[in-house]
Amino acid sequence: MHVDTALTVDHLPQLLKEEGPKLLAYFARRVQNHADAADLAAECFVVAVRRSHELPSDVMEARLWLYGVARNTLRNHRRGRRREAALYDALRQEVAVHIAAHESSDHVDLHQAIAQLHPVDQEIVRLVHWEGFSLAEVAQLMRRRPGSVRSRYARARERLRATLTAERP
Repeated sequence: MHVDTALTVDHLPQLLKEEGPKLLAYFARRVQNHADAADLAAECFVVAVRRSHELPSDVMEARLWLYGVARNTLRNHRRGRRREAALYDALRQEVAVHIAAHESSDHVDLHQAIAQLHPVDQEIVRLVHWEGFSLAEVAQLMRRRPGSVRSRYARARERLRATLTAERP
């Protein structure tokens, strides 16, 4: 910013306009995709506006302050990504343990039998038995008439029973 006078909060839009492309490049050089860089630049601008009362009056100090905001924004982004990755890893491990614990032949047979049902009936059965919803709640969730859900569920149960008992020796 090329101003000989002291900066005020009123100068922040001009500072952001001049430094915006440079900040976008700053983020683009530090993250893997351009969408993240644009999001980070926007987030940096929001923080700068929110904290505009801290804007130094010296032009160079104001620019340094803005890049300090950018560094903190990037640090928060990276910390969030690390936490997200750790959560995904923990979830993957938990799912793998859960699947391994339930991979009996009966379990596989049940999944195969459910897969033979109409997709709507599959969802009704899963919502009732795996997610613990009542038939009335399933009807509401799926935006279907309760009577329709009850009859579809009854027919699906009969088909499952017939399929599973026919497969047993």
